[in-house]
Amino acid sequence: MPAPAHLFPLIRNCEIGRICSTVCYCHRKHLCCFSSHFAHGHFRCAPQRKFAALCRPKENFNQFIHARDYASTPQRFYLTPPQVNSILKANEYSFKVPEFDGKNISSVLGFDSNQLPANAPIEDRRSAATCLQTRGMLLGVFDGHAGCACAQAVSERLFYYIAVSLLPHETLLEIENAVESGRALLPILQWHKHPNDYFSKEASKLYFNSLRTYWQELIDLNSGETTDVKEALINAFKRLDNDISLEAQVGDPNSFLNYLVLRVAFSGATACVAHVDGVDLHVANTGDSRAMLGVQEEDGSWSAVNLSYDHNAQNEHEVERVKMEHPKSEEKSLVKQDRLLGLLMPFRAFGDVKFKWSIELQKRVVESGPDQLNDNEYTKFIPPNYHTPPYLTAEPEVIHHKLRPQDKFLVLATDGLWETMHRQDVARIVGEYLTGVHHQQPIAVGGYKVTLGQMHGLLTERRARISSVFEDQNAATHLIRHAVGNNEFGTVDHERLSKMLSLPEELARMYRDDITIIVVQFNSHVVGACQNEEL
Repeated sequence: MPAPAHLFPLIRNCEIGRICSTVCYCHRKHLCCFSSHFAHGHFRCAPQRKFAALCRPKENFNQFIHARDYASTPQRFYLTPPQVNSILKANEYSFKVPEFDGKNISSVLGFDSNQLPANAPIEDRRSAATCLQTRGMLLGVFDGHAGCACAQAVSERLFYYIAVSLLPHETLLEIENAVESGRALLPILQWHKHPNDYFSKEASKLYFNSLRTYWQELIDLNSGETTDVKEALINAFKRLDNDISLEAQVGDPNSFLNYLVLRVAFSGATACVAHVDGVDLHVANTGDSRAMLGVQEEDGSWSAVNLSYDHNAQNEHEVERVKMEHPKSEEKSLVKQDRLLGLLMPFRAFGDVKFKWSIELQKRVVESGPDQLNDNEYTKFIPPNYHTPPYLTAEPEVIHHKLRPQDKFLVLATDGLWETMHRQDVARIVGEYLTGVHHQQPIAVGGYKVTLGQMHGLLTERRARISSVFEDQNAATHLIRHAVGNNEFGTVDHERLSKMLSLPEELARMYRDDITIIVVQFNSHVVGACQNEEL
């Protein structure tokens, strides 16, 4: 018997698998039986019953693929290596920090980024920009849920809020005076974007007006003190989330913009952002994307240092924080089956006003909103045991790290990467890619019975892989190749990679999430010189 329709407004990956576990199985938190995004101008959050029988554990992927032998097409189709490369490299982007007088004076040499979609359309976003009126570079990954609208808005707007928060009072006054007099504005950010990383032109005026209101308030609140980076990051995150909420409450006379701001507010997004200025690295994280530092040890090996913590049920401190913010009577209902109110996996996120607004406010906005919103079951759905909102915050946890010469790179990635790879493997793969030095590890067979012939095949494959391992021109692409194509022996298996990339859109999300990665390479010479100056 299919589950009742009212159960389907559960969000953030595989919730229906949790409810109907006797019907289908989902790997970790992967969506399998419904799609929660906007299509044709409407929220869509309904079960895909025709796919329920196809759900399989991720570890049975090969068995599933081999089972898909149709009488009409008995031959299996594999992508060729060029076709695989075309898919993997479609969204890659690289930026190298320009040199001055033949020297690179920045602590950042450059960065590589890439995305591999599983959702259609992809719900992840990425951003990178250089701060022009202050020092430093901003980089971030954003993981959307219940659609891509919130992640898109945050990827466009958050860096402006951060940059404005860092500006001195005199520069804020200069910018405000330029707006008042109609003069050209000082550029605040230099964006480094892939052509697919678009901006919403229709909402640019609305977004600018909200940002201007923010810097006007900063001018009025001027304390004369230098802005602390940690404080600026926290203020920017919180203010943008507040503006997203306020814009949805106020609405817009333009019907398109009115629906857009509601889509942004009712969907959600996590964010992991890095600000690099000299040897000062700040990471602000809201949700379950991660930042990891790649460190090269004295013997040339690689180790990983976490620079963020997941905000979910696996983080005991985060669970305690949520419980402390609500009455004792709600303790048992706050976190159920590892989800906030039994529904939401991340405990911090932008948007997601269904976990922030009062019931009265939600009803008022939905009833007065456009028909697409009022007719949608998801937007009218009230989470169970919803008594003392807000249950969700966008306030980030900020970690400050002083860069050292042995700190070679930073990886920012959405959870699609971390679900498939351990941070130590990520550090080793990226480190070996960047240095061109491959440290051979004993082949681990993990309890498998391997014949001498099979072992010979593995060694031959590894030799071939070493000779071609650096064919990727982008470190993020190289990492995605491993995340999707690694076999049980830790090597890239072209057959597996081909199968994973050949999955149709409606099935891909069952086996992996969207993957978005930024790999930032540091300039050890500049970092070392800055470190010596501070001693």
